[in-house]
Order: sequence, then structure tokens, then C-alpha cells
Amino acid sequence: MDRALELAAGGPAHGPNPRVGAVLLAPDGRTLGEGRHEGAGTPHAEAAAVATARAAGEDLRGATAVVTLEPCAHTGRTSPCAALLIEHGIARVVHAVDDPNPAAAGGGAALRAAGVDVVGGVREDAGEALLRVWLHAVRTGRPFVTLKLATTLDGRVAAADGSSRWITSDEARAHAHALRGEVDAIAVGTGTVLADDPALTARTADGDLAAHQPLRVVVGSTPVPDGARLRGPGGPLVVEPTRDLAAVLARLAEREVRHLLVEGGPTLAAAFLRVGLVDEVHAYLAPVLLGAGPAAVADLGIASIDDAFRLRPRSLRVLGPDVLLVADVRHPLDDRPAPHDQAAPQHQPVPQHQPVPHHQRTPHEES
Repeated sequence: MDRALELAAGGPAHGPNPRVGAVLLAPDGRTLGEGRHEGAGTPHAEAAAVATARAAGEDLRGATAVVTLEPCAHTGRTSPCAALLIEHGIARVVHAVDDPNPAAAGGGAALRAAGVDVVGGVREDAGEALLRVWLHAVRTGRPFVTLKLATTLDGRVAAADGSSRWITSDEARAHAHALRGEVDAIAVGTGTVLADDPALTARTADGDLAAHQPLRVVVGSTPVPDGARLRGPGGPLVVEPTRDLAAVLARLAEREVRHLLVEGGPTLAAAFLRVGLVDEVHAYLAPVLLGAGPAAVADLGIASIDDAFRLRPRSLRVLGPDVLLVADVRHPLDDRPAPHDQAAPQHQPVPQHQPVPHHQRTPHEES
């Protein structure tokens, strides 16, 4: 299972499908074949492993399939993996995580009905951690939302004159571009578009456009200027002229967006936080002091420290002179454990949505 998880982690993080790895073992423990899912429209991990084994002339009758996610029982872009394993005489299937997708679930039951020995929950915590974004999107029906902040030590995203390039270092910006390459969509407010004219592209270390470009989402009623960089090379542009963030996420889910990165500005960040629609924060912190200038997050309506948003740090990383803190968000009205602390999170209803103020023209550091 460790090897299957390693294979899965090498697959693309973006896209509507989960990252899955599979290893086929002979009765004596010898590896017959391996595979992983390379994205929508490509063979699933089980099919890739079977193809590898067959190409090597291996007999799969009586073999064990070790898979990070329960084999699917759904015919979509590809055929059901459960049926494929049955067809090739697999005797035992071991998986880490049950498939929560109602359109694809039932593979374990189909395998058992065919006489296959099925064991679930092996390295389940590791499987849940690997698939946390995809699992959240499937279980809740909305994209997993990461809020990105890039600030000075005193929480500023720009100086008093509006200048913001560059607060963070080359290393931090390179990491942020790598993150963009892993998400399905990036969102900013219209104020950031007007003040900063961002391109919202994912770029390689050489400055070239990455192979995968996320959807570029602008939230707000102010039109995107005809000459804006958002209309240039990069991912498709989607304009959401609304203050209803739940509706925005619902429409993105219809586009098969599983992971949304919210990049700016302070008003949009506060709006997502106020309605409980942020799942994690990536905070790039530079050892810089300004003493004045716009804060990273606008007014949240919090009057007491008791009502503060409490984050649960998950990792801390040094990037050149800067520090990246990755933390799970706990909403003041939400007492559920953080997703990585449990095998099958029980998601509570999102608090009542509040109107989102007009977006400020606050510069955003990352373009």
C-alpha cells in the first residue's frame, strides 16, 4: 500500500478525478504490475497496472490488487475497474479509502458478489490525507478552497502608496506558481483586477507558461477591462458578477472544479472567511515591516478575541528569507475536527451567507 500511495502521489493534483495508485501482487508477493491514474480520460490506476502486467506476459489469476481508492463500478470516460479485475481473475482486492462518489461507488460490493476477497481501510489515514481535496469536493458538493496570503511581518499586503512588488522573495513566488499549477481555478475580486492587472497564470521556474493553466475567476460586478492581462494567454476566464459566494462555488463545481485558490484581495478573502467557505490557508510571511498599508484580510466583523478564526497549522516551511505556514481553518461557528485529523469527516452546514461588500481596489502581490 505504501508503494500504491507513492504512485498515486505522482499523478496530477488538478482535475476532476482523484489521484490513485495500484500494485498487482502474485500469490508469492512478487509484483506483477503497477499503475497510476494520469488524469481525466486516461486509464484508471487498476487498468494501467493490468496493462503493464499483461504486457510483461504475467498471469493475473489469483493475484491481489492493492489500490489506494476502492475500485469504481461506473462506466464513464473509462470502463469499470471492478469488472476489469473480475475479468482478469483477481482473487483479492485491498484498498485504503472507500469511494464516496455516488456515481462510481459500489465496486467493493460488485467484487464481493463475484467472489473476490475485499479488504478496505488499509492505510486509510494516509489515503485520506492524499485525497483530502478531492474527497472534500465529492463529500460536500463544492470545491475545496485554499486562501493564499502573502504579507509582511505586520500583516500588510502593500505599502501606503499601494506598491506591493515584491513583498515576498523569488523562492516564495516560485512556490506560489507551483501551487497554481496544482489547482483547478484561481479567484480574485474585481478590485484586484483593476488595481493590479494580474495574469493569474501558472509559470515554470524559467518563467514560461506551465502545461496546466487553472481557470481564472473574477468575482464582482465591475467589468474586466478589454485590455486586461486576464484576457491574454492562460486559463479560460470566468466572470462571476455576484456577491453570493456559495453560488459561485456551485457553478465552479458544475465545471468539475475540485480545488479553488482564492488569491485576492483583502475584501474577497474576508468574504470567503465570513461565510465559512475557506478550508485551508497558505500564508507566505516575509520578514518585512511596513507599519501602514492595507491588511491581508478586511473587516471580519469580529469584536472579541473569543470569536477569532483559529487556524490549525499543518506545516511550516522556509522559502528563502520567507516562511510558508499551511493551516486548516476552523470557523467560529464550526467545532468539527480538521479534515486531516479524521478518516471520514462529517461536514456541517455552511453558516448563513452574508452579503459581500463591494471589492476594494487593493493591490495584490502575486500577478
